[in-house]
Order: sequence, then C-alpha cells, then structure tokens
Amino acid sequence: MHAPDCTVRTMSQAELAIAVDWAAAEGWNPGLHDAGCFHAADPDGFLIGRLEDEPVAVLSVVKYGESFGFLGFFIVKPQHRGHGYGRQIWQAGMAYLEGRSIGLDGVVEQQANYGKSGFVLAHRNVRYQGVARAQRPAPPGTVALATLPFDALLAYDQPFFPEPRTRFLRCWINQPDGTALGILDDGQLGGYGVLRRCRNGFKIGPLFADSPALAEQLFMALQAQAPEGAALFLDVPEPNAEAVAMAQRHGMSIVFETARMYKGRAPELPVERIFGITTFELG
Repeated sequence: MHAPDCTVRTMSQAELAIAVDWAAAEGWNPGLHDAGCFHAADPDGFLIGRLEDEPVAVLSVVKYGESFGFLGFFIVKPQHRGHGYGRQIWQAGMAYLEGRSIGLDGVVEQQANYGKSGFVLAHRNVRYQGVARAQRPAPPGTVALATLPFDALLAYDQPFFPEPRTRFLRCWINQPDGTALGILDDGQLGGYGVLRRCRNGFKIGPLFADSPALAEQLFMALQAQAPEGAALFLDVPEPNAEAVAMAQRHGMSIVFETARMYKGRAPELPVERIFGITTFELG
C-alpha cells in the first residue's frame, strides 16, 4: 500500500530545533546555539515534511547571494524511511535552489545518491576529535573579533565562501558560549576562528588563516577557551595537508567524515588556507 505524501513547507524558527535534535540523534553533534544563526542565514531556507501533525523529514537549502546555495540537514525520521518522504522534501529543496550552484557535505551512506542527482565530489572532509588543554597566556597577536571592524571580517571571509554571508557571520561570531578570535599579521587580519559549545564538547569552526603558523596560534588560543579536558572537534578539508598535520600533532583522531560535493560550477576556494570548515550543515 502506498504511503500518503507528506506536506512540505518552510520551517518556523521554532521548528528548526527539530532538525537540530535529529542531527544530534544522527551523531552529528550540533552546536547549542546553531539554530538561531542558521535561521539568520536564510529564514526561508529550512524545510519540514509533515504527515498530518507529525514531522517526518527535514532539509536545509540556504541561499547565499544570487548564485550559491548549500544543502544540509537531510534527515528522514528513522521509522518513516523508505516511504518516499526524503525524495519529496529533496525535490522541494532543489526547486528552491533552482539555477544556483549547490554545495553539500554528504555523509558516506548518501554520497552515491547525491552523485545520481548530479553532485560531483570535490574533496573529503574529516572530523578530528581531541582534548582541550589549558594554555596561558594567549599567543601574541590574537584579538577578540568583536574589537575589529565587522567590514574587515567580511572582507577577509569573502575568498573562503562563494557569496557573502553577512547575516550568518554577524550571529556566528557573537553567539553565547562561544569565542571568536582574529590574529593580526603586520597589523592586518591574517586569520580568524570561532569556538562554540556543542552537545558534546566544543568545535572550532571556521579556522581560516594565511599560513600554518598563524592557524596554529589561533587553534591554540581557541582551544584554551574550552574547559581543560573537554572534547574538542575540528572539521578539516583533507587536501589541506598542513591542517591534517596540525590536528594529528595535537593528538586528535578521525571520528567522522563527509564528502564536499557540488552540483553546478564548483567554487574555487583557497583550501590551503582552510584549516577548519565552518559547519557541515551550512558550508
């Protein structure tokens, strides 16, 4: 017997908590305050499929600028899998992003399906887990991002993302339980990073820097803001060998992986300066 179709519509901000909870149940370890910043990025970019009053599927399809979108949070509630609800919400999401290049970070079991939909592998991402270690004082040159002009941060962030992400960044660097630091190089911003509290421990993301040495200083300063002994996570693009080496040098080990895939024109990003990805959900 054919299962009835679900009703797909835009989530309310309150319903975004459902997607975050489901992501936690999948083991993706979202941040405690992700929902508010994700919603700020594109209030219309989060879809929910409901069967009568029960949520059965979620998907994020966030628009950036005029040409790019990022897909994430593709989850069907386990007891409702196999009935086509994933396909229904997927089709609605792809229609919302029609005409744009689209990125995603695909979990291993879905990568073949994404390939069938026209997504092409760009590189593998690996999540490293380690332990925060106390370190005082902060390395020289690190400053609170809030003390710098926001326009300077936007200008620095621009090469790392296909389109500006102003609303998201303004929220991301000011979230509760977080630390956002920049590092100055000859008086100019040479990198920045954000540490945020997650369901389990803390994640650093993004971690962008103009050199491995600056990335290391930022990493040390950020991890020192977590309680000593807390679980620490860093999502690294595997082609950045210096980032992989840094994670390994700090005793971190791989616990999860995704594939960065694109449909349409893949952006040319400076992967050698990306030491930590912002989030697997929003790019």
